[in-house]
Amino acid sequence: MATIDSFPAFRIHNDDAGYRSGIETLSLDQLSPGEVVVKAEWSSVNYKDALAGTGKGRILRRFPLVGGIDVAGHVVASTAPGFREGDPVLVTGCGLSETRDGGYAAYARLPAEWVIALPRGLSLRESMVLGTAGFTAALALYRMRENRQRPEFGPLAVTGATGGVGSMAVAIFSKAGYEVHAISGKADQAGYLESLGAKEVLGRDALAANRPLESVRFGGGLDNVGGPMLVSLLAQTAPYGNVASAGLAATPGLDALTVMPFILRGVSLLGIGSAGTARDIRDDIWALLANEWKPAMLDAICTREATLEELPGVFDTMLAGGSLGRTVVRLP
Repeated sequence: MATIDSFPAFRIHNDDAGYRSGIETLSLDQLSPGEVVVKAEWSSVNYKDALAGTGKGRILRRFPLVGGIDVAGHVVASTAPGFREGDPVLVTGCGLSETRDGGYAAYARLPAEWVIALPRGLSLRESMVLGTAGFTAALALYRMRENRQRPEFGPLAVTGATGGVGSMAVAIFSKAGYEVHAISGKADQAGYLESLGAKEVLGRDALAANRPLESVRFGGGLDNVGGPMLVSLLAQTAPYGNVASAGLAATPGLDALTVMPFILRGVSLLGIGSAGTARDIRDDIWALLANEWKPAMLDAICTREATLEELPGVFDTMLAGGSLGRTVVRLP
């Protein structure tokens, strides 16, 4: 490996000087320990990254840390068997930008047990267009199918459908053979959602129900919003359908939730915590994403390419609800 003297990184601090983030120059020995050193080429921006980078969410558990919960690049050094110099690899979640340095830097040093060899069928850039958002959407479908979700139950609803996870869910669920109904407050993006595979695009009023049980409308779905929309989706889900909960863009609360969908229709509420997914499931999901679940419209889902310098603006736009699809980060 060539000597790595210094490199840029987007680092987050919280100390006596306050909460702040920005580009700094680091050396390799300042990064969290790990057996695999990667020359990072791509990362992505997730809602969690925006919360961490601005301090508007309690994401980091220690400071300072390099931000970025996703990273992809080529191995430049490894003391672990199974990885050689030049291997293309990726990591999503697994404590990046929570307990250890993340992907917003020219280099990442990573524990070998988290590193995924880039599967055939994906480029490094495509793996980060997918990133945690695509992995989360795929994990939701993986868990629903494990719990016997079938296309004949009815359409799968996707809330927050124009966001990163939502866009990926529309494309992945459709590719896997399910009818998808996208739910979004952005009526002007109906064409975008239909291009990803949505059979119908519905406004938020589709989930404006107030009763513990409503007429069945959906076979199940993925909720990225939380609160009343999730409660309403559960109330409109078919018997033995599954609803996956993956986000809280509106609120983490479920104040109006009753047990009626669970005990009268056998509906299941599945929690989707992608960061700590077991390695064998992680391998299965990336293999699916590289092949039969790979969205046909990845280029359309990636609506922006940013640099480290542009991250603060990307964060603000995302937290204000103004983002569409996925943003990838080209690393220096």
